[in-house]
Amino acid sequence: MPKICAATGRKTKAGNNRSHAMNSTKRKVKPNLQKKRVEIDGKVQTVYISARALKSQKGLKKNNIKLV
Repeated sequence: MPKICAATGRKTKAGNNRSHAMNSTKRKVKPNLQKKRVEIDGKVQTVYISARALKSQKGLKKNNIKLV
């Protein structure tokens, strides 16, 4: 199962660390994903949902996701 939010589609992003001397090294920025049991189209599944989506309920109604 890929680590992608089922409600909003958030996933790992790539970027750079920047030092004071403007040296750059690659880094990853990961969303705060939580494993939750949800009902999608009448089936109970375990999926990853971002904490921000759980708090605001954003994307849950649009994608027919109900928390169990």
